[in-house]
Amino acid sequence: MRLFPLAVRGALLLVLTLAALMLHQAGARSVGSPVRTEIFVAVLALGGVVYLETIHWALRHRSPQQAIWVVLGMALAMRAALIPAPFLLSSDIYRYVWDGRVQAAGINPYRYIPADPALARLRDPAIYPNINRAGYARTIYPPMAQVVFAVVGRISQSVIAMKLAMLAFEVIAVLCMMRLLSMARLPPERVLIYAWNPLVLWSFACDGHVDAIAIGCLGLALLSRAKRWDGVGGALLAAATLVKFLPIVAAPAFLRGGSLWRPAVAGAAVIALLYGLYASAGAHVLGFLPTYGSEEGLNDGSGVWLLAGLGHLVALPHAAVTIYLCCAAICLGAVALLIARGRWAAPEHDVVALCRDTAILAGCVTAVISPHYTWYFAWLALPSVVAPIPAILWLSVSPVVLYLDPFNDRFIWPGIVYLPAAGLTLFSLWKRHAPRAVVIAASEGHPK
Repeated sequence: MRLFPLAVRGALLLVLTLAALMLHQAGARSVGSPVRTEIFVAVLALGGVVYLETIHWALRHRSPQQAIWVVLGMALAMRAALIPAPFLLSSDIYRYVWDGRVQAAGINPYRYIPADPALARLRDPAIYPNINRAGYARTIYPPMAQVVFAVVGRISQSVIAMKLAMLAFEVIAVLCMMRLLSMARLPPERVLIYAWNPLVLWSFACDGHVDAIAIGCLGLALLSRAKRWDGVGGALLAAATLVKFLPIVAAPAFLRGGSLWRPAVAGAAVIALLYGLYASAGAHVLGFLPTYGSEEGLNDGSGVWLLAGLGHLVALPHAAVTIYLCCAAICLGAVALLIARGRWAAPEHDVVALCRDTAILAGCVTAVISPHYTWYFAWLALPSVVAPIPAILWLSVSPVVLYLDPFNDRFIWPGIVYLPAAGLTLFSLWKRHAPRAVVIAASEGHPK
């Protein structure tokens, strides 16, 4: 029975998750000593290898119907182990809880920095001391995220409550992808592509990153678009965008073969409504966002992988970032135009094309901005459930190695992530366009 090999792989991922968790040194604000951190990342990387091998196996074998319960059971077990854990890799969740607390007190979260005397009465020894950038940065999180923080803050102002809220959005995403798999006539156990992804697990179940809200909204948006509910899909995509701005890049996939005005109007209405809720903050409604690019090296190019590499070879001109962005915009615009001009086919193929195009757009934009933070890559696993693309799958899990930065350099170590992704992309393009006989010969190792 092919259920046993799947269960063994899931159990191995669970063991590796527990092993990585046990490396945490009690009382440490991260994993612990440098040696512990290195071992921790090695274990996560091994988990990534097991995960990729599991996908390779699952895509080539049809499992019995009970396989979905193994997938969901293991996914739940891994998350149950991580949710009670202290933050290991990021303290962002304390800002989420703080923003919820501020709103529960009837205060606009964009108005003050946490250290402002006006908020002194809200400080406590559990949340406030752990807020990063508390002394100089207003919240950076867009309005949809703030709505969720506000709801959770009125129920419980604890880290566990916020993590459970993120888990709820993950559940929504998984259910949506299972429905999309059914519509595409694909095996439901493929949802493990998202549910067992180690980067997803540690980003959301352990650190509770806000990206989980965006992923839940994106899952709903994809399902709505697959059902041809254009306006609903546009509204939900806008909601996902106002959690983390990156999902807006999926818009061409939502417009493919469908109407323009319904999703555009619905999306614009959602954006106006959500920003309107916090309009009393005036220009501060953008929070820390205008300064964030400078802090992360996006304004001068030092935080962009390709530009950081070029900077090792030559002195970059002041216009390097502008030139880079213009070239990227032209290339991405061409890809978006090709996708948007596509046509709908049979329903099951429409679902695959929708997720494939979303994955391509998401992967391209994520690679262009080359984030330094690992959780920015986690959303790539969602559309990959229906449309697995080797380069996108690699980008969705390999950034676990970026928890380390042994060279303190934005090019050398991140090359472990981006160079194989580029290679996989080129190979996929060659395989798609090369004569079939040549591809078969190459795969067999016999040139003709």
